[in-house]
Amino acid sequence: MRTSAFAFIASLALTCAASAQDFSGKTLNVLVGYATGGGTDAAARLVANFYTRYMPGAPVAVVRNIPGADGVIASNYFVQQVAPDGLTTLVASSTTADPHYYRKPQSHFDPSKFAIVGGIGRGGTVLIMQKDALRRLRTKDEAPVVMGVTGGVPRSGMQAAAWGIEFLGWNARWVLGYRGTNDLIYALERREIDMTSTGNMFQIQKLLATNNFVVVSQSGSFMDGKFNPRADFGEAPLMTGLVGEKVEGETAKRAFAYWSNMTAIDKWVALPPGAPAAMRETYRTAFAKILQDPEFVEQSKKISDDFMPMKAEDVEDLVLKLWATPPEAIDYISRMLERQGLKVD
Repeated sequence: MRTSAFAFIASLALTCAASAQDFSGKTLNVLVGYATGGGTDAAARLVANFYTRYMPGAPVAVVRNIPGADGVIASNYFVQQVAPDGLTTLVASSTTADPHYYRKPQSHFDPSKFAIVGGIGRGGTVLIMQKDALRRLRTKDEAPVVMGVTGGVPRSGMQAAAWGIEFLGWNARWVLGYRGTNDLIYALERREIDMTSTGNMFQIQKLLATNNFVVVSQSGSFMDGKFNPRADFGEAPLMTGLVGEKVEGETAKRAFAYWSNMTAIDKWVALPPGAPAAMRETYRTAFAKILQDPEFVEQSKKISDDFMPMKAEDVEDLVLKLWATPPEAIDYISRMLERQGLKVD
């Protein structure tokens, strides 16, 4: 009985705090699961700077970095140690929404239970290639198109080529080990490779301006519950349109949906599980205003040319769809890459 009374009082306190929606004299903690200097950290610090302007009572915001295990340590802390009192938000990355990561034994969080505030997307990624190599992509009679990627396993945006190889019969082979996007772009310009993937608008526009390159496909941006092509990429088709109808079998379809959704989610902001609905709405309203602030937009260009606001409802949609992905669908992508000659752990 006594425990129930304490629970009721705690719940009442949170409800009152939410309804008051006044953060005067408060300090907001903004958690980041990565070290300082990275993309997620930069986005978090930019958003935090504008909390004072748009949150009721003009609170101060402080960024706290808890790096480790691709954001898992910070996310565990977020659900195990943070009170749902509206004073702490987490700025998460795509990894935080990926069931491949949070289903591991060391993860103790469920992002589907987070109170999502909103997100910042990049408008998806593209496959860009040498114009004169395009004909080789669609015939088996010539040398395969060389697809360059970073590291030892293609990241999600680069896996567009894998779906093309598997279901469109693309004539392509993988070359691994590039250190980063800049190295890939240099390799493309030197004709060391024929094709790669990137979401960096500056690099894409620079390549297209030479008239030597073409965008083969785009993953698109996720808005209002669906994937939409970006006008910046001309008439480049969406991968969902090119491949979606050709994928057969329930597991393969779920795998393609998982891949598509992972390309759409990037940085996103959430309150911990149990945060009152009124508190969540206060944050959503402030976050939406932040993303439309001309000064925020201008400052965001110093981080990336293609910051795109994402409504909380769209981020929530993606997180829930990813959460529902069965393990065999995630494993399907690994097996597909292995069929194409890649070693996947």
